[in-house]
Amino acid sequence: MTEDDLLFEGLKVLDVGTWIAGPVAATMLADRGAEVIKVEAPVIGDGYRLYGPAPFTPNAEVNYTWALDARNKRSISLNLKSDDGMNILKRLIADCDVYVTNQPLPLRRLLKLNFDDISPLNERMIYASLTPYGELGPDRDREAFDLIAYWGRSGLMDFMRHPGLEPIQAMAGMGDHPTAIALYAAIVTALLKRERTGKGTKVHTSLMANGVWSAACLAQASLANADFSSMPGQRLTTALYQASDGRWLQLNMIRTVEDFDRLLLGLDAIDLLTDKRYSTPEARLENAAELTQKLRDIIATRNSDEWLQLLRVDLELPVERVATFDDLSTDVHAHLNKIVVEPVDDVGISHVIRDPVNVDGVGLRGVRKAPELGEHTSEILDEMGFSPEDVESLRENGVV
Repeated sequence: MTEDDLLFEGLKVLDVGTWIAGPVAATMLADRGAEVIKVEAPVIGDGYRLYGPAPFTPNAEVNYTWALDARNKRSISLNLKSDDGMNILKRLIADCDVYVTNQPLPLRRLLKLNFDDISPLNERMIYASLTPYGELGPDRDREAFDLIAYWGRSGLMDFMRHPGLEPIQAMAGMGDHPTAIALYAAIVTALLKRERTGKGTKVHTSLMANGVWSAACLAQASLANADFSSMPGQRLTTALYQASDGRWLQLNMIRTVEDFDRLLLGLDAIDLLTDKRYSTPEARLENAAELTQKLRDIIATRNSDEWLQLLRVDLELPVERVATFDDLSTDVHAHLNKIVVEPVDDVGISHVIRDPVNVDGVGLRGVRKAPELGEHTSEILDEMGFSPEDVESLRENGVV
């Protein structure tokens, strides 16, 4: 990882959001050189600071989610319900290139922080808006996290289950992090537009839109009035099989007759190869549940390493061991391809996950410590021309 050729060096970004999807778009800009100031409420700050240490999350001595998603930023605490706090924010807005927010729309209206309110302060500003359900419609003012708007509202929650089982909850942040990439893409597109026109603009996306986009192959089928009853519930092409060591193997896209024959030969299942119930793709789908169980019985006789050597290496079939999160620390691809990287600061974690956007010739900052609440308030106010006495007065009055 190098800090040479940081594309967004000199770009000034305001992160006026909380939790993940909006702020992480700003993190991606920070990683590529932007100066990002995170604006937080005094005392309480971003509620996401409390997620990693919460009793319902995995225990660690370090606030790992904050270290992951708030890296490479500075923090200023501002009471936006005070006139002085709002005036400071407006001065920051007048000097920024990108303003990122996922504040609820009613709060933005109350504080007069919508695009139309603040764009006169800075006509070159890119205003990046993240909402749960979109900028329009009867639910636009509702607050929601990704579990509801991305996972539940999109149809993903309903479809990602076996027949007869209840819907399952997604993992925390599973929709937020992909949505942050969409918001980042919108910001970068707007920056190119500004380069050509000299004008800023508003960009926006929603958790729901990204959930629907993630489910697009089958969601589009529904919009095309497709017959879902023709889909087999559990197909050989995507079935899971548990090996003797307890690890799961996924056979994916066994599409050709030749691949299927090699699979059965590799499993030493000649009897299945000659069975008319499995002699054609149509017959295999018709008898998928029965065939799957027979294959599961065979896979259960040997450990996953043996099967991977035989099926993936020797026979070159599309099989993979279902990874666990613990596998990340030893996965050579995760390290060589900088999916996980070593921080340049001591953040209490040996490796931190990086976003998946790669552009040759564009440098990336190393992972530096996420800010404490208001850690850079005095520093930022000093840069804005406030005297130490001014800053102390603002503190005494609860503005910062």
